[in-house]
Amino acid sequence: MRIASARDELTSATGLRATMRRHPLIAFFFMAYAFSWIVWIPYVLSIWHIIPVNTFSALTFPIGTFLGPTFSAFIMTGLLEGDSGLGRLLHRFAFWRIGLQWYLFVLLGVPALCLLGIVVLPGALASFKAPTPLFLVQSLEQLFVVFFLGGPLAEEPGWRGFALPRLQRNYGPLRGTLLLAVLWTCWHLPHFLTPAQHGGPGTTFAAFLRNFPIFCLLCIALATIITWVFNHTGGSLLIVVLLHASVDANLFPLIFPAPIVTNTDLFPVIGFGLAALVIVIVTRGRLGYPRDTAVRSPNPLAASG
Repeated sequence: MRIASARDELTSATGLRATMRRHPLIAFFFMAYAFSWIVWIPYVLSIWHIIPVNTFSALTFPIGTFLGPTFSAFIMTGLLEGDSGLGRLLHRFAFWRIGLQWYLFVLLGVPALCLLGIVVLPGALASFKAPTPLFLVQSLEQLFVVFFLGGPLAEEPGWRGFALPRLQRNYGPLRGTLLLAVLWTCWHLPHFLTPAQHGGPGTTFAAFLRNFPIFCLLCIALATIITWVFNHTGGSLLIVVLLHASVDANLFPLIFPAPIVTNTDLFPVIGFGLAALVIVIVTRGRLGYPRDTAVRSPNPLAASG
């Protein structure tokens, strides 16, 4: 009886691995959502004062972020490509020789696009408050903190490290990017119950109906820009994480404290949306994706699995 039970368990495990290999993207996104959403439950409950706020509930927010896309990416990469695939995934964080223009775009272009969005918002410029002499230092410090401790490093090994190469190969660069953007947006849904996305106690469902579509447009615009940078840098995860961190670390609401800036994501949607539209038009939807992916080595753009 015990031998038969062990055999059944082994067969079941083997069947699960085979299914995950046949459907790697479905398996990855299922785990990314499940791991994050389950671990985030204590944090969300503490925000709504259903359980006490303590160190444990606070830590579930960053832990859930890491356990979602990144942990799932490592599980699937190991399953599909073994230790060599895991090594290649980690090695892509060392792709730093990618051209000075990409670093300039991240450090100067991203803030410029944010500022462009602020300029066109009614009442935003009128709320301007002169920054302190330490504003630049604070901005660099915020970038450093977000890079290492925020969402970018926790998310991008999954979204752009594992999923994007496969989505581009299966659906093309534009459709693959749009699909990733929608799934990336929906992964953030629990955030709308917290201040992370203008939610939490005191907010209403009407606020969600207003903020979620704006956030979805933001993710579509950002995903388009990130894919363009990713493709032009040989799949560098270093520059992708830095780009994501530069977006999350902007401190413009401190010097433009108008509610339309501080309470919505409209200003980055405008700036990044215009940039994404130009990129799509100029590249004719290719977003820098090489027509012959076999010419690049090492080449994450032609990921297996």
